Formats: sequence, structure tokens, C-alpha cells
Amino acid sequence: MVKVDIRKDGAENVKYDYDGYFAYVRKGLLSSYPGFAADSHWHDDLEFISVLSGDMYYNVNGEIVHLDAGQGIWVNARQLHYGFSPEHTECNFYCVLLHPMLLCASQQIDRDFISPIISDESLPYILLDSRILWQKQILDAICSIYECRESPLAPLLIQSLFYKIWEQMSENVKNVRRRTGINDRRLSILKDMLSYIQDNYSDKVTLNDIAAAGNVSSSTCLVIFKKYLQDTPANYLIRYRLKKAMELLQKSDLSITEIAFDVGFRGASYFAEAFRKTCGCSPSEYRARS
Repeated sequence: MVKVDIRKDGAENVKYDYDGYFAYVRKGLLSSYPGFAADSHWHDDLEFISVLSGDMYYNVNGEIVHLDAGQGIWVNARQLHYGFSPEHTECNFYCVLLHPMLLCASQQIDRDFISPIISDESLPYILLDSRILWQKQILDAICSIYECRESPLAPLLIQSLFYKIWEQMSENVKNVRRRTGINDRRLSILKDMLSYIQDNYSDKVTLNDIAAAGNVSSSTCLVIFKKYLQDTPANYLIRYRLKKAMELLQKSDLSITEIAFDVGFRGASYFAEAFRKTCGCSPSEYRARS
């Protein structure tokens, strides 16, 4: 189970793989997430996904794209995003998070080549397809980053590959389709509401509480969740509680009942029912095979 740590501003606090070096490299399975759906989140890092087998959908700021094997996606900094499968089908993928400061060897490089892309509000993501040469080179670099992750020279090799990726980005981004109307105030409201859920999931949380965190009405809260997450606040809260429960089942000796109450469920039977419905097994079965 992938654990997501959240900062005070609601952004993911990425647990990097190397001390003092801002790189996170993983091979993932979509089945590792409750209901085959990651939590909607955002971070300062640039995210690269490369699908190895199967397929998934990826939601970026409410826009959904489909990714098949041989495809991937680049997600710009601080964009609301997550991968999911509505049919609960498996997807095997690489996930690489790299902080843009790794590229900033000088203020001039930042000014001329980094900031113009990461601050471009019309460029929240780029769909990557191996049938397009420059995008294939980025996908190949993602694979190389994963393959070198355990080398003693991994930080140096990853940074070198990151520069190669950014060379392709800088040369070709001018030909990428732009999106308008991305700087939507409702995205900021949604982030505030998600942050409230992530901070208070273990307590009693109502629709009115979530709406108040975004300073909107309950009806507007429902509209925003539907627009950007294709979900309800209640369903998001349940999935987040289940994700926390999966972490505890893996890493603690707490009883099933104790875990149920710790993550905000008000009864062990309801917790077990929600867990089985979303995860396809009982909490005890999940613990036994983790």
C-alpha cells in the first residue's frame, strides 16, 4: 500500500528515495489502492507515469485521459491528479516524481527553461505516446530511471536522465495542445476541502463540515466533487479511511475493531462491509496476505 503524507497546505509531502536528493521512483500496481483508485493529490514535484501493462484512467484537474500500455503522462507541478480504474482492472506502471529544482543549475537555466514550463497554467499535463519519437524518448528515460535506481550512482544518473527528458520537453512543448480555463478558483476550494478530510478523517466528518472547509454551500461542495473527482465527498472520505486502515493492517498489531475506530468508522461491521466492497476481501484476509 502506498502511503501519502500530507503537508499543512494539503500538498503531498513526498518521501524521496535518497537523502538530500529529490527523486521518488517506484513500480506500482493499481490494485495496491482501495477500489483501484489513488487519492486525488498534488505536489511540487513533476510526475511521470509510464504504463507497462494493462491500462488506467488518469484524472488531472477533472479532465480524464485513458492510458494504455506504451503510453504515459507528465503532470505539471501542483496539479490535482490521480490514477484509477472504474472496472477494477490491473495496471502495472512506473511512477517517477522529480522536483524541478534538480534542473536549476543556475538562475538563468531556471528563468529560461524551467519556470516557463512549470508556471504555464495552460499546460497541466502532457499525454505521452511511444509512437511519437520525442515522447518515446521520455518514456524510455523513465524506464532507465527505474532500472538505475539501486546503482551507487543513482542520484547522478537520474539527474542526467532528467536533463535529457527536459531537453525533449523544452524542444517540443511548443507543439503541445494548450488548455484554457485551467486556473479555476474551484480547484483551490477543492484542495481546501480535501485537506480538511485528510486532516480530520478519524473524527466525525459531515458534508457541512467539508463544505465549510471550502467556504461553500453543501450543494456547491457536491457539484465541485462531481466535476473534478467524479465522486461524492462521502465516497472520498470512505476511500481515504480505508487507505489508512490498509496501512494499519500492514504495519500495526491493532485489532480489526481498533483499526475501524481509529480511522473514523463507527462500527466494526460497517468497516468490514465497506472494506470488502472496496478492496475485494475482508480486513483480516488483507492482513494475512500483506
